[in-house]
Amino acid sequence: MKKLLSVLAAILFTISACTTGDMQESSSAEPEIKKWAIALHGGAGYVSPDMPEDRKEAYYAALEEALSIGQGVLEDGGTALDAVEQTINYLEDNELFNAGKGAVFTSEGKNELDAAIMDGSTLNAGAITGVTTVRNPISLARKVMTDSRHVFFSSQGAEQFADQTDVERVDPSYFYTERRFQSLKEAQAAEQTGYLFETDKMKEWKYGTVGTVALDINGNLAAGTSTGGMTNKKFGRVGDVPIIGSGTYANDLVAVSGTGWGEKIMLNVSAHTLASYMEYTGASLQESMDYLTDQVLEPGDAGFIAVDKYGNISMKTNTGSMFRAAIDSEGNKDVAIWDE
Repeated sequence: MKKLLSVLAAILFTISACTTGDMQESSSAEPEIKKWAIALHGGAGYVSPDMPEDRKEAYYAALEEALSIGQGVLEDGGTALDAVEQTINYLEDNELFNAGKGAVFTSEGKNELDAAIMDGSTLNAGAITGVTTVRNPISLARKVMTDSRHVFFSSQGAEQFADQTDVERVDPSYFYTERRFQSLKEAQAAEQTGYLFETDKMKEWKYGTVGTVALDINGNLAAGTSTGGMTNKKFGRVGDVPIIGSGTYANDLVAVSGTGWGEKIMLNVSAHTLASYMEYTGASLQESMDYLTDQVLEPGDAGFIAVDKYGNISMKTNTGSMFRAAIDSEGNKDVAIWDE
């Protein structure tokens, strides 16, 4: 009820502003439009600032490299979809992140991967869940969007669809990393204690994901997200990432990718909530991001990146940290993990 009243209040404020002429006055100045813009994330949760310096440097270097890939695509006149896919491909191939090669393990000791991509100019999307042999799940999700009549394939169906494409396949052992396997063992050991007290380490097991949002020189927006899910997740669990409107969404106004506690993101249809708040209240991108992270969600739930049709970028988390990076055509750049 509190959330509904908040939305209604914002709508009434907008109507009132239009009536008094305040809205007309504020909209008389055309916003500055950037040629292109891109933002990415490598997961939100709580990561201690006291992490080893060499590991911290590795994360920053990876974020910089991923950003340069997407930037290169957009500077060369490439599409937002290409920038999103290629940036996420790099993150999926990097063991530091919970996607592709760095994916976490299920309770059964498997790596099951989810991904989604959405074209804001057409409102078309593609998503897959539970794949185990696709090296770059985001590329398969794009094939679902472009080469099928459907939006979402799961598990064996997604694998069967992959058989009909040229996406690279790997043996499931490719996704094994010792660090993630040890995290599974720690999570299972903690589960046996009954979770009487949830430590920061336990909280980390709920989080992780990579994503990218982009605006290209033609004014098109796109969003994509890829993940290995939640450490020790149970049989058949599906998180927010492949659910269009929850962890991934784009239209002609804004593109959004989320990361964090998937169940919380799903329950609030978070990415679509941000887009709808912008559309129906006339709020700015940052105001809409603040509404989502500060009012709709609870502290510790999630983080998001978003870019609007003007090239404005917002990256915000309420979890304490989020691996993130962004740049636009004017050279405005931000690479960060904590509130720096």
